[in-house]
Amino acid sequence: MKRIAVLLTVLALPSAVLAWPWSQDMMNQPSIKPQEGVMTPFPARSVPVMGIPTKVANREESKDLVNPIAVTTASLKKGRTLFRIYCSACHGLTGKAESPVASKIGAIDLTDDYVQASLSEGWLWGTITFGSYVMPAYGVVGEQGGSNDLSVEERWHVVNYLKNGLVNETRMAAQ
Repeated sequence: MKRIAVLLTVLALPSAVLAWPWSQDMMNQPSIKPQEGVMTPFPARSVPVMGIPTKVANREESKDLVNPIAVTTASLKKGRTLFRIYCSACHGLTGKAESPVASKIGAIDLTDDYVQASLSEGWLWGTITFGSYVMPAYGVVGEQGGSNDLSVEERWHVVNYLKNGLVNETRMAAQ
């Protein structure tokens, strides 16, 4: 009789342990989930981190914009870093569209004369901001920014690098 009682206790023990409060799934614990309910307002005097809202509505309108960021070593360095993070997956580290996905998605060679001579800095900025046929937008277009959004200033640093640093690096590497 004692053996049966011990056996029943041993068999019932795991199910009793699973019933304790610590065995709840972390997803279903009592907490406030960010997707639920009304979003709480931002604290007074808080500063948004989404960047400056875009002043143009589309890529076509950005064609005549003038780059407000001077071409400096610091700007080219920031632009190079951002280019390598956001652009090199498709356009390659040298901008010559030599990445594995470039031919599959139609990425263009950014060192080509057409891009360097024909496309304005504003157009490049607009393309980064609003995207193109297969290229995603990397700019804050509305009031809500996305996870990959670059600030207005960061996009201009990338344009500085595309127009002034990328071609020079490519030429130096070829020598």
